[in-house]
Amino acid sequence: MDNLEIGVAGVAVALALIAVRIPIGVALGLVSIGGIAAMTSTRVAWGMISATPFDFVGQWELTAAPMFLLMGYLCTTTEMTKGLFQAMRLFLARLPGGLAVASVAACAFFAAASGSSVATAAGMSRIAVPEMLRNKYDKGLATGTIAASGTLGSLIPPSVLLVLYGVYAQVSVGQLFMAGFLPGLISALLYMVMIMGRVKLTPSLAGTVELNPTREEKLEALRDIWPLPVLIVSVLGGIFLGVFSPTEAGALGAFVAAVIAIARRALTWAALKEALVSTAVSTTSIFIILIGSVLFTRFLALSGVPGAFSELVLGVSDQTWWIIVAVAVIYVVLGMFIDSIGLLLLTLPLVLPLVGGADMNLVWFGIIVIKLLEIGLVTPPVGLNVYVIKGALGGEVTLQEVFKGIGWFVAMDVVALLLIVLIPALSLWLPSLMYQ
Repeated sequence: MDNLEIGVAGVAVALALIAVRIPIGVALGLVSIGGIAAMTSTRVAWGMISATPFDFVGQWELTAAPMFLLMGYLCTTTEMTKGLFQAMRLFLARLPGGLAVASVAACAFFAAASGSSVATAAGMSRIAVPEMLRNKYDKGLATGTIAASGTLGSLIPPSVLLVLYGVYAQVSVGQLFMAGFLPGLISALLYMVMIMGRVKLTPSLAGTVELNPTREEKLEALRDIWPLPVLIVSVLGGIFLGVFSPTEAGALGAFVAAVIAIARRALTWAALKEALVSTAVSTTSIFIILIGSVLFTRFLALSGVPGAFSELVLGVSDQTWWIIVAVAVIYVVLGMFIDSIGLLLLTLPLVLPLVGGADMNLVWFGIIVIKLLEIGLVTPPVGLNVYVIKGALGGEVTLQEVFKGIGWFVAMDVVALLLIVLIPALSLWLPSLMYQ
């Protein structure tokens, strides 16, 4: 077998191992070691193992990931987001499908604090879905709203996926954060408009909610959620104004979250320990996948698979639209079976050379990729956010009801994706205004 054949076989074996539930980082690492040894020698393979992971994981920019994770977990364990849904409920409940609309808004705020789609879906499912079900909301609409809105954590900054993409693609993480803001906001607005339209046409979807909050109740609700706007402005505002880097912003965000928790007398030793342990576990999982993916990148580079793949795709057409369609097919199909972080790091070694060959803007392309990953988070058979919702609610809903309710939201995701593709300025305008 020549190197290219070994590379193609390695990709097939890696996908097979992932399909039988071998952890993605382990699968990529094993295939890479075996493939490099087959193409060169065992000594070269072991030499690469000893040097490559440290060189990549040791990058300063990657420290932003655990810092933003810690910030999010501190917000969760100290219950900074506890009053978020109730506040949005008071302000938006009079709209058609008001509780569902409020859930989307609450998820958007939660996403900006947590940076994680799964954390957003898990946190809000325990708060918002039971409230909607008590008010006779359709089960599909109630669960679909949270499953889909949870994916906003991938796009609305600070996002761990954007950090990983930026480091891997050697693109400014700060620019990616700013680039994801408007597309994330547009996605949330599309969800809201769709919910209101459906409920207007079919009122029975949302039951009847009698709520007439007073001005005092609204002000009291705002006092409960003040930590999140402060946290978001301190992190994103500093990045936008060029006061500090995304890595420094992550550290500042974790610090500000801790200070706010102390000021609210919510930072107990138990809450701090839970946040630190959760951060360590999540970071370890991500870094294991990172190490496997960087070894896989070296393996593919030696085999020549990325170049052959680029030639294959560009041989059909070198137009931007065709490349985006080809990439979208890859992400939508694989996204049905592989979680978002694993899929991102598995595919970047193949698609980045393709994008580079077509001279596409990597910031804009990164937002397209993250949007595609968002769609993968809710599409069957894996649909990680769907399983998170089902796990949080137990027997209250069936898996089929959640998947049934997600269809309308996937349609809005497709609309949002088309807007991002057709109007690059939605992603590139804010980065162009940043102070460098």
